[in-house]
Amino acid sequence: MPTARTLLGRKAEELAAAELTRRGCLILEANYRCRYGELDMIARDGETLVFVEVRSRRSTDAASPAESVDDRKQSKLILAAQHYLSSRELPPETDCRFDVVEVRFQRGKPVAVDVIRDAFQET
Repeated sequence: MPTARTLLGRKAEELAAAELTRRGCLILEANYRCRYGELDMIARDGETLVFVEVRSRRSTDAASPAESVDDRKQSKLILAAQHYLSSRELPPETDCRFDVVEVRFQRGKPVAVDVIRDAFQET
C-alpha cells in the first residue's frame, strides 16, 4: 500500500507532466531508473532534451522545493542523464537542459506548479 508521501509524489509528477505538456513539451519517458538514480521525466522541448526533477512540498510557507536539489542530487541527476544519453545512443553533444518543477500543496490540494527552466548546469 502506497504511503501518503508516495501518493503526493505521484500527484506532483502528474501535475508537472500536465504543466510541461501545456508549455509545449513532449514527455518521452517517466521514472527512468539506472544505477545512478532516477530521472523523474525526460521531455523534448523543440530540439532540446529536458531532464526534469519534480519536487513537492505540503505547505506554502516551507522552503522552496527546488532548494532540496542540492549539489549532491544534481551530480546524481547529471550521471543518470549521461547514462540515458548513452543507453539511447544519443551523442554527448545533444542539446540538453535540467529543469526542476516545484509543486506546492496546501491541505492536500495543489496550489502552485512552477517550472524552473535550466535550473542547473552540468559542470
